[in-house]
Amino acid sequence: MVEPLFIIDKLSPAEVVVLSGEEAKHASSVRRMRVGEAIAVTNGRGLKIRGTVSEVEQNSISIQVAEVIKEDEPALKFTLIQALAKGDRDELAIQAATELGVWEVIPWISARSVSVWEGKKLETGKARWQQIVREAAKQSLRSFIPEVGQALSSKQVAAALSNFDLVLVLEPTASQKLSGVSIPSSGKVAILVGPEGGISPEELQMFGNAVQLNLGANVLRTSTAGPAVLAALTLR
Repeated sequence: MVEPLFIIDKLSPAEVVVLSGEEAKHASSVRRMRVGEAIAVTNGRGLKIRGTVSEVEQNSISIQVAEVIKEDEPALKFTLIQALAKGDRDELAIQAATELGVWEVIPWISARSVSVWEGKKLETGKARWQQIVREAAKQSLRSFIPEVGQALSSKQVAAALSNFDLVLVLEPTASQKLSGVSIPSSGKVAILVGPEGGISPEELQMFGNAVQLNLGANVLRTSTAGPAVLAALTLR
């Protein structure tokens, strides 16, 4: 059985590490961790410690360290630029993308987004997305937690695309198939996913030399399009 993973933001290698706060409460009350059971903790930045529970208190769990693992950052990093969508479809997208290995998530306030973040919502929305990817990273036992960036307008997204080695825009009317796109072995790849109403012609023009992709005869929802491309690229 694979041991459950918990997060200690300021994690340092030692013979015994202590899990505290909400993570400890979750481990003891929800996961029912007991002395002698296998457990793992990470700082979300590549450091993972595996061990066994040596002591369970009301607000803390002591872990006897058995192995310290330092993972390298991936050579190829994927960023999902996800348009805000109604309901929880954008949240479902970033959750699945995290499980599939996305490195970074950027909220996109697109021209056709029904949901719009303004004022305080810019910070509360970002915080909620960060919590979603944090929990998804724990569930998928990732040593790296994706970072959620500031929400960007379409003009800001267009300006940011120069930071990537390859930009893929998911567009049902495009002729280019994913199988025909050359993916680099290292660097940064951005995947842009529009809202329910799609990406406007003005935005497509704004994104310049980005590769527009058609994912096939079936038009995917905004909640599944990004994860579908990530899964395909990971297999490749």
